[in-house]
Amino acid sequence: MPNKSNHDLIREAEATRVQILSEALPYIQQFAGRTVVVKYGGAAMKDSSLKDKVIRDVVFLSCVGVRPVVVHGGGPEINSWLDKLGIEPQFKDGLRVTDAPTMDVVEMVLVGRVNKELVSLINRAGGLAVGLCGKDGNLIKARPEGRQGIGFVGEVSSVDIKLVDSLVKSGYIPVVSSVSADETGQAYNINADTVAGEIAAALGAEKLILLTDTPGILQDYKDPSTLMAKLDIQQARELMASGVVAGGMIPKVNCCVRSLAQGVRAAHIIDGRIPHALLLEIFTNKGIGSMIVASEFTT
Repeated sequence: MPNKSNHDLIREAEATRVQILSEALPYIQQFAGRTVVVKYGGAAMKDSSLKDKVIRDVVFLSCVGVRPVVVHGGGPEINSWLDKLGIEPQFKDGLRVTDAPTMDVVEMVLVGRVNKELVSLINRAGGLAVGLCGKDGNLIKARPEGRQGIGFVGEVSSVDIKLVDSLVKSGYIPVVSSVSADETGQAYNINADTVAGEIAAALGAEKLILLTDTPGILQDYKDPSTLMAKLDIQQARELMASGVVAGGMIPKVNCCVRSLAQGVRAAHIIDGRIPHALLLEIFTNKGIGSMIVASEFTT
């Protein structure tokens, strides 16, 4: 067989690109005008080449008429700044112990550095991002998480979605850090998955997508081939009860179940270590992670 000329190879690559775009069309039509809340963290936030792809994916979503909202944490950056300031990071039951000096650093890092870096990257990639934290427009009112000895770790007490809703409808991409305050103005650090789930519920989002460092929900956590591509709330609860879903995956699955129970159409747990994970999950038939829906009869 003769070698293909460069011209033929270019034509093949172009044909593949056009075919991919054409396959994405039904999804673009289905989700145009709908809100998608993305929780951004983990490896996709630490690796600069992955970060670039997530940013491009968010801008792509916005350009094809989907309305993305980004919610982020920033654990590693917090740790590095605590280290610079000589404050020892402490954890209890997997939660960061957040005393007053630590809370100051958390707020400065998440709201000042991480948030504004993401805003800047989205804007440079052609989007229109606006940075917020839970305090802005009373977006999220916090209350103490309740466990003893963990300091200013909060839960979501209430959500006022008006500001985010008006930004989204005006074509902006809200980028929300998970710092908020209670009635007295005391700042609290809230788990970013929880914030994403509550914002998705309040917005009546089409999708909640959690970018994680796992392939998704696995029947055997050691074997990626046991990925469960689609399940409903009932199955998710059974997997938690039986111990198949364990450890750090429990709060993520709980967060998905809570948002679905409040009207979010689908919740996805996907592997942020895969380049363009967001687009692969939203715009392809197979997707790449685990999608949880309210009931198996829901498409």
